[in-house]
Amino acid sequence: MSGLLSVGKSAMFANYAALQTTGNNIANANTPGYSRQTVQLADASGQFTGSGFFGKGVNVVTVQRAYDQLLTTQAASASSAASADSARLDKLNQLETVFPIGSTGIGAAAGDLLNAFVDVSSNPTDSSARQVTLGKAQELAARFRNAGEQLSALQSGVVQDMRASVSAVNALAQQVGRLNQQIGALKGTGQPPNNLLDERDRVISDIGKLINVSTQSAEDGSLGVFIGGGQNLVLGGVVNTLKVVADAYDPSKVQVALRAGATDRLIPQAAFSGGSMAGLLKFQNEDLSHATRLLGQMATAISGAVNLQQSLGLDLGQPAGRGAPILSVTGARVLSASDNAGSAQFGASVSNAAQVQTSDYELTFDGANYGLTREPDGQAVTGSPFTPAALAAGVAVDGLTIQLSAGTAQAGDHFLIQPAATAAQNMRLVLTDPKGLAAASPFTASVGANNGGTASVASVLAVSAASTPNLSADFVFTSATGDYNWTLDDGTTVTTGTGTWTAGSPITLGGFALNLDGVPKSGDTLKVASTVSPAGNNGNALAFVKLGETALVGTGATQTGMNITDAYASALASVGVRVQSGKTASTISTALADDAETARSNKAGVNLDEEAARLIQFQQSYQAAAKILQVAQSIFQTLLQTGAG
Repeated sequence: MSGLLSVGKSAMFANYAALQTTGNNIANANTPGYSRQTVQLADASGQFTGSGFFGKGVNVVTVQRAYDQLLTTQAASASSAASADSARLDKLNQLETVFPIGSTGIGAAAGDLLNAFVDVSSNPTDSSARQVTLGKAQELAARFRNAGEQLSALQSGVVQDMRASVSAVNALAQQVGRLNQQIGALKGTGQPPNNLLDERDRVISDIGKLINVSTQSAEDGSLGVFIGGGQNLVLGGVVNTLKVVADAYDPSKVQVALRAGATDRLIPQAAFSGGSMAGLLKFQNEDLSHATRLLGQMATAISGAVNLQQSLGLDLGQPAGRGAPILSVTGARVLSASDNAGSAQFGASVSNAAQVQTSDYELTFDGANYGLTREPDGQAVTGSPFTPAALAAGVAVDGLTIQLSAGTAQAGDHFLIQPAATAAQNMRLVLTDPKGLAAASPFTASVGANNGGTASVASVLAVSAASTPNLSADFVFTSATGDYNWTLDDGTTVTTGTGTWTAGSPITLGGFALNLDGVPKSGDTLKVASTVSPAGNNGNALAFVKLGETALVGTGATQTGMNITDAYASALASVGVRVQSGKTASTISTALADDAETARSNKAGVNLDEEAARLIQFQQSYQAAAKILQVAQSIFQTLLQTGAG
């Protein structure tokens, strides 16, 4: 009789446990990170009799969670990659708005400024036309400045997001440490603490959305959490912390370090393969830096070209003088690494604004010489390495002059040279007097009255800002093929010589360039003299107009360069390619993360239809077990009555 009662009791307990577990599954069907649980049963050891072994019921072995380590790891890794791409894409979409198209763009503003000189050239003394031109210059400077400030704001946003992410990672890591301790303390019970294990997996997955991690199980049931290629964030109950540190060169940028004890270990960007922090760092170090260099290059080139052309003309001052700068931008800067041990100081200046490239440069001292490489591609600059003596004298690179100004370096010291990092956000209009616009050419040319050829003066422009008062030059053609004799009087010295004119090429002499239309004949004469009446001369204004078609951005020994409109269009395309690439990467990684999570959920998630079916199954089993007890009780009562009779 006791055997039947024992079987019924164990059956009721087992099915009640199954009902309770199923009900818990249903209750947590929508709980993030919850893994479906099932009761594991085993039949009790049978009792031997002469007639054989009779079963003694069922035992509840454990409550097991549906868990697959491979699927869980894959889902966390895919989610981490998707978070990185999503964070980068969010910033890229903001970056795209910095480069608007159409009439609101920088290219249009630059074109408007140069086109405004058309009206000035039509009437050089018209004060309203001159004022409009200065207004266009003001608008161009404002657009560059606004774009630069937006880029600066984006950088500040990255820093804030990185700080928030680091704080979140540190808080989550503390949770993992506490959970490791709780799980380890329950190791001796012999039963898995399913809820704690689920919570730990969820917390680690949340960390992975911020920074990619790997895990390693320990014998005590704890999980070690590692980042940055093997540096331990959590080891058992010991938790290290992440911290945001300033970039070695630029304090406005940030990097991430792991603080272990009293030591900060910098985590290189290459170690960030997933998590939103990886996306933010890639945006900061690659996308945003590239956009800043593009914008700075354009700001430096257009301001340099405008100011150079301005310096080649005459204004309406009394007396007339060479034009003062119209626009100002901040020049190149040299940033010393924070860990430099030497005292070397470097200066850099823009010597040719048109040749400035979309590159930064890293200067590294090996103890004897300085190696100079372009960033971000790491290619060595022609002529590198340079001796300290060469740098002390000044080295010309891509429109820059880099010079060792003071001190000495120690081996390993390094410097970052930025030609135009802050040029855009600091562009200003510095010419406020409309009379200061240098619309006149300092030279005037005329053809001889008795010339027999068709040659006429197309333009005569200054090619140097050096003052040449009282200059005069006379040309006499000696053949029909362009040969000529010249006499130059610069006010103090008279020189003579010969030359040959070629159609389409200017005659350059004494600081001016003389362009001709038509063809001269032998005996024809030309005369160039200093401009006497700047108010009636529009030569330099016409040269301003031609700047719109001139390659003045990114020229060099191996590059033809672009005009400002094409340069802005190229910048738009470059940013657009990055945005589209970011969208594609985010779409793909999000889809992969969804698939990986679906696979994990299919294994570990709760299916309400299945749980409802199991609920009915275990309910019927429970009722059947209760019937066993009822039958046993009835038999027992019958036996009692029989014995009493």
